[in-house]
Amino acid sequence: MFFDLETTGINIGTDRIVEISYYKVYPNGNAEGKTLRVNPGMPIPAEASAVHGITDEDVKDCPRFAEIAPEIVQVIADSDLAGYNSNSFDVPLLAEELLRAKVNIDLKSKKLVDAFQIFRKNEPRNLTAAYKFYCGKDLEDAHSAQADTMATYEVLLAQLERYPDVPDTVAALDEYTRGQVLFADFAGRIAYDNDGKEVFNFGKYKGQRVKDIFRRDPSYYAWLMGTDFPETTKQVFTKLYAS
Repeated sequence: MFFDLETTGINIGTDRIVEISYYKVYPNGNAEGKTLRVNPGMPIPAEASAVHGITDEDVKDCPRFAEIAPEIVQVIADSDLAGYNSNSFDVPLLAEELLRAKVNIDLKSKKLVDAFQIFRKNEPRNLTAAYKFYCGKDLEDAHSAQADTMATYEVLLAQLERYPDVPDTVAALDEYTRGQVLFADFAGRIAYDNDGKEVFNFGKYKGQRVKDIFRRDPSYYAWLMGTDFPETTKQVFTKLYAS
């Protein structure tokens, strides 16, 4: 399933979805898509509206994310996920919103295909340039979720045709676009060392094992819980703290 989010900003821990668009492609070639506006429950900053064109007035009568969460979960239940720069932003923010909605779905079990990572490795540019380069067309309505979602779908198809070394299965694309570094959380705050143990990927304890630090400095866990880190990241810290 290809998808794209428009949001109130770029902070995974505190910003909210204002629009979600998806395009689900089935193995038999059939496809379906939908775009949903969302009331984020907070003001949309002017700088965000300047990017995607969605204002408070546009979403004042739209449902909250918790109201559409069951529909979203039903759509992605049997799907893997694809997007443009989605591994770094869209998937982590979607995971946050689902957690807030108290929806139980394990996005870590999904294969994640990020067309931006293929593009970055071969032709570093943004989605507009990618669409022009691979598809030979100008991207109309850039930064609308629907336009970006459909453009990403077309870009990925063109990438598969152009690059013989790019794999053509979802599982292999997941590995190709994730890159070499694996993280214990979506936001990339917790990495793994060579022994597969969770280590901090930021701050004064960067590179040190999370469990070791929590044993030596339990107040650091309390500090982490008071930050605006994503709740999905805090969940991982809590499990490590309690284990």
